[in-house]
Amino acid sequence: MGHGPAVKLGKDDATSYKTKLGVSMFIVYTLVYAAFVGINAVSRALMQKVIFGQTLAVVYGMGLIVFALVLAIIYNHFCTAAEKRMNQ
Repeated sequence: MGHGPAVKLGKDDATSYKTKLGVSMFIVYTLVYAAFVGINAVSRALMQKVIFGQTLAVVYGMGLIVFALVLAIIYNHFCTAAEKRMNQ
């Protein structure tokens, strides 16, 4: 069964904007993640501190996951708006 593409793809004028936004968000996330790794490497005792009923390591790790999801939602919002604005 050969199904062709679902939609016809054309030129995307928002590509450069989306690339810059994605790279910027990647750098921000990388810095936040590097801080997590750095704290684990330098001060293991700090990560064992209990906050909100859990260790800082667990809270920070879950925060990283939530932060990634929030960044994805923000990225999608801005990219969709840019596509609508630039591809008309």
